[in-house]
Amino acid sequence: MSTTRVFRGGRVFTADAAGTVASAVAVAGGRIVAVGGDRTVAPYLSGAEEVVELDGRLLLPGFGDAHVHPVMGGLERIRCDLSGANTAAAYVRIIGEYARRHPGREWILGGGWAMEAFPGGRPHREVLDAVAGDRPVLLPNRDHHSGWASSAALARAGITRDTPDPADGRIERDADGEPTGLLHEGAADLVRAAAPEDTQEDLDAALAEAQRYLHAHGVTSRQDALLTVHETGPSAHQSYRRADLGGRLTAKVAGALWWDRPCPRSQVGEQVSRLVAVRAATAAEGRNYRAGTVKVMQDGVVETFTAAMLEPYLDSRGRATGNHGISFLEPDLLREVTIALDSAGFQVHYHAIGDRAVHDVLDALEGAIAANGTSARRHHLAHLQVVHPDDVPRFHRLGVTANLQALWAAHEPQMDELTLPFLGDPRAGWQYPFGDLFRTGAALAMGSDWPVSSPDPLAAVHVAVTRLAPDAPAGTPALGPEQALPLATALRAYTAGSAAVNHLDDVTGSIAVGKAADLVVLDRDPFDGPAGEIAAARVARTYADGAEVHRA
Repeated sequence: MSTTRVFRGGRVFTADAAGTVASAVAVAGGRIVAVGGDRTVAPYLSGAEEVVELDGRLLLPGFGDAHVHPVMGGLERIRCDLSGANTAAAYVRIIGEYARRHPGREWILGGGWAMEAFPGGRPHREVLDAVAGDRPVLLPNRDHHSGWASSAALARAGITRDTPDPADGRIERDADGEPTGLLHEGAADLVRAAAPEDTQEDLDAALAEAQRYLHAHGVTSRQDALLTVHETGPSAHQSYRRADLGGRLTAKVAGALWWDRPCPRSQVGEQVSRLVAVRAATAAEGRNYRAGTVKVMQDGVVETFTAAMLEPYLDSRGRATGNHGISFLEPDLLREVTIALDSAGFQVHYHAIGDRAVHDVLDALEGAIAANGTSARRHHLAHLQVVHPDDVPRFHRLGVTANLQALWAAHEPQMDELTLPFLGDPRAGWQYPFGDLFRTGAALAMGSDWPVSSPDPLAAVHVAVTRLAPDAPAGTPALGPEQALPLATALRAYTAGSAAVNHLDDVTGSIAVGKAADLVVLDRDPFDGPAGEIAAARVARTYADGAEVHRA
C-alpha cells in the first residue's frame, strides 16, 4: 500500500542528467512530489504517515537490472541450490542433503556450480553417481552455458559415445570417447528434453521468490533476458502475465522474447510475426509487464571456448588452436534477423561475449540502420567480455547501449585459470572495456545476469569502480584499472541507464518530481567511504511505487 513519506537528512543520489544535489524527498500517491532540502519537503511533513530519517545514509533510485533471469534464479533457489558454495566437496554435501530430503523426486534439478571448483573447470558424472545413485541429475553451472549430468540422466537422454555433438553445442568426452557428463550449450538441451517439464505452478513460485530476493537487493525494475513463449504449456512469460494481472508483480519488467536460433532464413518472417502477436497481447493486458524486446544469443562463453573470437583460442602452452568458438547465427543471417526485428519495432538484446560476436552484431545493427533508418529502439549488447578496440567507438556512433555485467571484470579463479591463458595478449587486455566505452560516449546500462552471478548491484558497482572482486585477497591486482568507472557513473548506469534501455526512463530510474517512487535506502553512504568498501553497503529499505517491498 502506498504511503505518504518524507525522506530527509542524507545524500540523495538523483541520477538525473543534471546531477541535481538534494538531501530530502517527499513521496505521495506512489509518486515523487518534492526533491530538494528540508525547506522543499517541509509542506509535506504534517501529512506524512512516516518520516524516514536517513541519518547520513544514501537514498537513490531503485536499481534496474538490465540483464537478469529471475525465474531461472528462483527455480534454483527453491530446488537444489549450489550458488552459495564454491567447492566440489560442498556441492557433494548439498546434493546429498537435497536427495535425502526429497526421496520422492524422480530427478534432481537445480544448479549454480562454479567451474573453478573442478580441475580444468570440468566435473565428472561419477561424482553425481556416487551421491545420487541411479537418480538422474541435471545441474547447470552458474553461467548456464554448461550442464553437469549423471550417468542416469545421460541414459534417459540416450547419450552414448556414439552420439554426435549437436550443431550448437559439445559433449565432453574422456580419452576413451565416453561422455563425461559435462555438456556445453545446446548439448545440455538433449538431457533437458528428457527431464520433467516445469509446471506453471513451479514457474509461478519461482517468480515470486525471485521478486522477493531482487527487492531485497534494491532491484525495482528489470529486463528478463530470456523468455520462451509456447503455443501451449507452462512458461515464465505466462507467470509474468499471471502475476501482473493478479496485482502481484511489484517490479517493472521488460521481457526479452527468445529468438529461436535454429530458425532457417525462410522462416524469419514467420517467427517475427509470432513475436509481434505476443507483444501485442501483452501490451493490451497488464500494468508492469510488457514484451517489446527480442533476445538474440550470438555466441557462448570463453571458459568453454564457445565465445566467438576473431582469432583462435590458445592451448595450454600458448599455441594457437583451430578453434574460433561458435557463432549461433552466421553474419548474413544475423543481419537479416536484425533488420526484420528492427523493422517490426522490436528492441534487440544481444548476448555477445567474444570479439567476433561483438563485431558481427555491430555490423548487423549498422545494416539495420542502413535498411530502416536510425531508430529509437535502444538496441543493446550484453556481457562484452572481449571487444576489439576498433569496435569500441562504434557503440556511440550507432546509438547502441553497452549492457555491462560488471561483477565479472576482476581477477578470480575462473578468470585467471580458465580465461587468461587461453586468450593471451593483447586480447586479455581488451576485456570489459567499461572506461573506454564511457569515454567514447557509449550509453551504459548494468545488469547482474543472476543466477549466473550475484544479483547484488552494490557488488557489481564495487567491481566497476575498483576492478577488484569484493572478496579479493590483499595484493590482488586490478583487472585493467584504466577501465574503471567513477562511482557516480556506475550508479547511474545501474539506475537511469538501465531504465533507459528498458524504455522506462519516463517513469523510473531517477529521483525527480512526477516519477514513480521506486527508491532504495542504503545502510550508509558509499560516497563517504573508500572505494574498497562499496560492496559492504547493504540495502536497508526498498520501495516500489511508494510501497515498501523490503526492509532489512
